[in-house]
Amino acid sequence: MNLIEWLKVILLGIVEGITEWLPISSTGHLILVDEFVKLHQSEAFMEMFNVVIQLGAILAVVVLYWEKLWPFHTKKKASNANWFKSEPKNKATQIGQSFCNNYCFMDKIILWFKIVLACVPAMVVGLPLDDWMEEHFHNATVVSLALIVYGVIFIIIENYNKKRKPRIDSLEALTFKDAFLIGVFQVLSLIPGTSRSGSTIIGGILLGTSRELAAEFTFFLAIPVMFGASLLKLLKFGLAFTGTELAVLIIGMVVAFVISILAIKFLMGYIKKHDFKVFGWYRIVLGIIVLLYFGFIK
Repeated sequence: MNLIEWLKVILLGIVEGITEWLPISSTGHLILVDEFVKLHQSEAFMEMFNVVIQLGAILAVVVLYWEKLWPFHTKKKASNANWFKSEPKNKATQIGQSFCNNYCFMDKIILWFKIVLACVPAMVVGLPLDDWMEEHFHNATVVSLALIVYGVIFIIIENYNKKRKPRIDSLEALTFKDAFLIGVFQVLSLIPGTSRSGSTIIGGILLGTSRELAAEFTFFLAIPVMFGASLLKLLKFGLAFTGTELAVLIIGMVVAFVISILAIKFLMGYIKKHDFKVFGWYRIVLGIIVLLYFGFIK
């Protein structure tokens, strides 16, 4: 590969790192960028690359939110509180409860249960339909229409939400029902251009979460979802990488990781003072440009 090809890989990593967390669709942008900046790699590799590169972005969440997500601690940090209401008679259950009391942050364990529950709808719908949706929906027309439609939805919801006070402003206040319903909204993101973060943020806001909480929970949902999606793509590709393909994948992931750190910090700072309407307008403008390009120019 020449220098231009490596610069293309870096560009794709930058696009992924920015768009994975902003509600503007990372997959959609990668598909669109691929129309103009094509890597000289096989179609099968690029289908895998566009998904697995997101692992770099996911690692940024793990690094930034390690304290909120890591559920284990040493016995020295154990509190005297007993998380369980009654002493079990079963020896195995006693051992399990003792381990949780001595070595686990149970509030974080409960958070992970909520995250896993919220991932169920997308898994149930996405797994059997993965190949069909890739064949029918991974194109510029679908992406541009999804960008426009959900851009309009963002603006409408933010106008509707302007006078409402959030009823949920902490992870502890988020119920299992709320988490599951946010996961139902995540199903919408199976259509390229919708945006996984966009669909779950919309769902969270409609359910009454604060913008900050909706964004944060969205970041956490990405961890199992994208690890699962990446594993599927890697298995489908066959793990038979050439040296160049492996280098392309690693560089793309590293760039996505670094840019994601910056993008997440920017977004969390931005939404403390602003709403999401600017992203809605961006989606609409970009969607129209893409429709015009592919409809009349290309």
